[in-house]
Parts: sequence; C-alpha cells; structure tokens
Amino acid sequence: MRVRAERGLQNGSKIRYLRFHRTLTPTPLPVGEGLPSRGFSLIELLVALAVFAAMAAAAYGGLSEIARARGALAERQDRFADVVRAVSKLERDLRQAVSRPVRGNARGERLPALAGTADRIELTRLGFANPRAEARSNLERVAYIVSDRKFQRGRYAVLDRAPESAPVPTPLLDQVDAMRLRYLGTDGIWRDAWPPAELVSGTPIAGSPNEQLPRAVEFRVDLADIGEVRRVVELPSTIPPHAAVQGNESRTPPGRDDGSRTP
Repeated sequence: MRVRAERGLQNGSKIRYLRFHRTLTPTPLPVGEGLPSRGFSLIELLVALAVFAAMAAAAYGGLSEIARARGALAERQDRFADVVRAVSKLERDLRQAVSRPVRGNARGERLPALAGTADRIELTRLGFANPRAEARSNLERVAYIVSDRKFQRGRYAVLDRAPESAPVPTPLLDQVDAMRLRYLGTDGIWRDAWPPAELVSGTPIAGSPNEQLPRAVEFRVDLADIGEVRRVVELPSTIPPHAAVQGNESRTPPGRDDGSRTP
C-alpha cells in the first residue's frame, strides 16, 4: 500500500495538512492457498462416468426383466383365455344338444342326433342365431375334432346334407396333443362311442338309437403347455317330438316337469 501526502492552504492562513491517498496493489497468493478451483479433473470425470454407466446397466437389466415377465404373463393370460373360450364353446354346444337326426350326404342315410367316437363328436344343437329372420331353422350341426394338433370346431351349412357337403372348420386352440371322449348311457355305463352298438340286457334304451342322447359326455383335452383339461357335461333329457295327448290333457314326458302342476 502506498501513501501519498499533499499540502494545502485554507482561508488565507497557512494551514498545513496532509491528504492521504491509498493505492492497493494486489499481492500474488502462494500456490495451493486461497479459494478452491472450480471444475473436475479428468480422473474425477472418468470415475463419475463409470459409476453412472454401472447404475444405468443395473437399471436397464431390472427394467428388461420386468418387461419380459410382463410379456410372459400377458401371453399366458391370453393362452388361458383361449382355452376357457374353446372349452366353454364345446360345453355350450353339448348343453344345447337336441335329439334331431340328420340325413347324410352319401346315400341320404339317417345319421344319429349325436354321433361320437373316442376322439370325435358330432351333434345337432339349438340356438343357431338368426338376427335377420331368414327362412331357415334355428338348429345347427356341429362337429369337434383334433387335426394337426389343432382343436377345431366345424359347422355344416344345412342339417340334411347335400352331396359333397362338408363342415367349415374353425380353429379354436393350437398345441393340442389329443382329445378323448366318453359317453354315459341311460343304463349308467360309460362307453367310448355313441350311439352304443349293443345295449346291456335287461336295461333297454327307449326310443330310436338315432334319437337317443347320452346322459352325460366327458371330454379330456391334452394341451402341450398346460396339461389335461377335463370336463363332464350333463346333457338335456331326450324329448319326444310330440307329447302324447289323452282327452284335453297333455302328458309331460317322464323325468321332466313343465311347472304347470300345482300341489
């Protein structure tokens, strides 16, 4: 610091005074002292990048695993939904079975209302929707079969078939190994085919075998990824085409109650 002195006069008298001026001159600081320097060194930058890269890799791995698990769960859920939809469709068709035989397309032979083997079933069902009120029946002939590891539902355009009539297949499930069916007769015996070729002696089945429906149908579908799906479906009782009439009263078929009787 430098100090400069000046002398001056005031009011004609000799007054001696000193005026001081200060001049500051910066003094260099020693190396390593004073305020810290701003910025990062190269080593610090590399360490920060390495830590960020490790954290990003860990976060990406976790997110990738979550996305993979979510995709697998969604795929599994869709698979279960397809299985439930296919099994429900077969159950619905069995519960809507009706004893209506049809004519075949070979020589017009009479086919059973429900014809089934150990790996295939064909039946006539109610409930064929007709929203446009077309001139056709509300009955439909459907068939279920496993072909090329696909569970398929086929439907015929008409009941009594013309020559070269064939069902239109609709795949319902894939990765199906096999389908097995059994049929419970009115005599309480399970069979691998319907209608039965032979009747147990002493327990005849009423009505024509072509019109007779089994009491229940058991089907098992073997899936490669899920396993075996088993269902037992009770079928409606066989209803004769016309009820017997005596006088002015109609008789209700055995085993059925139309709700008109009063205690």
